[in-house]
Amino acid sequence: MSTAAGGVGSGSSGGEPPRSVGEIVADISADMTRLVRQELDLAKAEVKQEVGKVGKGAGMLGGAGLAGYFAVLFVSVALMYLLDNVLPVEVAALIVAVLWGVAAAVLAARGRKEIRAANVALPTTQQTLKEDAQWAKTLKS
Repeated sequence: MSTAAGGVGSGSSGGEPPRSVGEIVADISADMTRLVRQELDLAKAEVKQEVGKVGKGAGMLGGAGLAGYFAVLFVSVALMYLLDNVLPVEVAALIVAVLWGVAAAVLAARGRKEIRAANVALPTTQQTLKEDAQWAKTLKS
């Protein structure tokens, strides 16, 4: 009597009924949806981080452009004074121009370094996408 109630042909070892194909497909669909959402969240976080680096470098390059402008301005003023008459004010203008030139060089070097340091390839996202593709292939077979 007990074999008729619980046993042969039930397909389950723990008392649970066998899962239908529809349930399995629904579970896979839910897993894929969750996986895609997680990948998008990861990509967003990586893009935000890299855009911050590029923005910082661009700001420094903008500062270098402004400093370069002032360097040209003061060199021009110094040259004008030198050509007009010889007075110590020209030396002061040249010193200021040299200081702006140094500032421009430092900002340009730092800005270039920041932009080169940015990794817009999103390596973590690429790696996890490869792993996800491999996982999906194993589910298929």
